[in-house]
Amino acid sequence: MRFTKMQGIGNDYVYVNCFEEVVDNPASLAQLVSDRHFGIGSDGLILIRPSARADFFMEMFNADGSRSEMCGNGIRCVGKYVFDHGLTDKTEVDVNTLAGVKHLALHVEGGVVASVTVDMGEPVLDSAHIPVVAGGGHAVGEPIEVAGRRFAMTCVSMGNPHAVVFVDETAGFPVEEIGQPFEFHPAFPRRVNAEFVQVLNRSEVNMRVWERGTGETLACGTGACATAVACILNGLTENEVTVHLLGGDLVVRWNRVLNRVFMTGPATTVFEGEMDVGACGEDVPPHKVDPDW
Repeated sequence: MRFTKMQGIGNDYVYVNCFEEVVDNPASLAQLVSDRHFGIGSDGLILIRPSARADFFMEMFNADGSRSEMCGNGIRCVGKYVFDHGLTDKTEVDVNTLAGVKHLALHVEGGVVASVTVDMGEPVLDSAHIPVVAGGGHAVGEPIEVAGRRFAMTCVSMGNPHAVVFVDETAGFPVEEIGQPFEFHPAFPRRVNAEFVQVLNRSEVNMRVWERGTGETLACGTGACATAVACILNGLTENEVTVHLLGGDLVVRWNRVLNRVFMTGPATTVFEGEMDVGACGEDVPPHKVDPDW
């Protein structure tokens, strides 16, 4: 199987061009390729497929094989892949995901994509649709106890569920200790991505993230968007925020008039290669995906 390893500010995935490759059991394959000792090493697997509703369809699997709706860093790399590999010559493309169609503006330098702006759509604040079990219709500053500690969380879905909590500083925060109990807390029927955020000023924040199905990662694009929305809802920042993550920076803008979130950041190819996947998932029924979801 031919693959491309790509990363968006350190959030790395293995990408497979399913216009040319056949992947029958992506959940098993995701676990295989993600292993950093015996595989390629990544936060998960992203398949680039045809779509009747958009230019391309992005299907994403976490490192543990679970399927995810969307990835902001991942979709930027999809935009880079399809342009750099000649699957399109357009610099404005639509990519369908399990969280709906996302519009990408590709910023080309020297004939290749250097960065991408993604229209991430409308943030979902209704508790039932995130989903989160909360006291009211919106979970803004909602109290929660995790691992014996009390937090105030603001919950947002950017196609996948996020719980944002504000902390005094992120550098020494025990993400490994708190992240997993957050992910599996009974308040989240579909588990959750947890963001731990330090506000620096009205336009900058630090963020660390525990991603559902993966653990702490260097970056999370949907998490950065959820963080910006949470900061604005809590009156802590202006409508455009630079989010400093362990892997680099993302610029997120919430257009309150349109009620749409825009995220800009880099996309980088690490290397390309071939891997013998053998009988990966041979006991699992062939995977089927509707590219028009």
